[in-house]
Amino acid sequence: MTQALIVIDVQNDFCPGGALAVPDGDAVVQPINAMMAQFDAVVLTQDWHPSGHSSFASSHPGHAPYDVIGMPYGPQVLWPDHCIIDTAGAAFHSDLVTTSDLILRKGFRPQIDSYSAFFENDQTTQTGLHGYLQDRGLTKLTLVGLATDFCVAYSALDAARLGYEVTVDLRACRGIDLDGSLQAALDQMIAAGVNLVPTDQR
Repeated sequence: MTQALIVIDVQNDFCPGGALAVPDGDAVVQPINAMMAQFDAVVLTQDWHPSGHSSFASSHPGHAPYDVIGMPYGPQVLWPDHCIIDTAGAAFHSDLVTTSDLILRKGFRPQIDSYSAFFENDQTTQTGLHGYLQDRGLTKLTLVGLATDFCVAYSALDAARLGYEVTVDLRACRGIDLDGSLQAALDQMIAAGVNLVPTDQR
């Protein structure tokens, strides 16, 4: 009982037609559903922002979506308003199987974004996932979902740093790819010892 599937942010706003749509994002749903029975535990993460979140471009007059600004915790991409608490955009994709051991919500603190399932973007404030996995004895993690180069990669890098055996199944992920961010994320994950499936992602 050591293997967990971590399903990252398969939500309407990240799927086609959503406020921050990842190209082909809904293509991950069926592969993820098919994988769930293979694992001892399934964790779903959910981006969960209050209105006016500091990562929204609309909160920074004079800035546009995808601008990068300095925040107290470092550089922050400014995003279109997305995954606002209790909206349809924040809901899981309707075809995603949501039967799971844990649903973890992140990004709800107004002044800090949270890409990773383990830490806020300050790399210090924990989400609670690490403690949960430790208590369950879950040491081998497979990550899937949206988006490869942001929330999936940040989660995988943190998991590797925390000592987990980490796989990212790219067949059930899709990326945004802002100015080469997808290849950079793949390179970072390889350098951190994350197992990428398929294995030819260089």
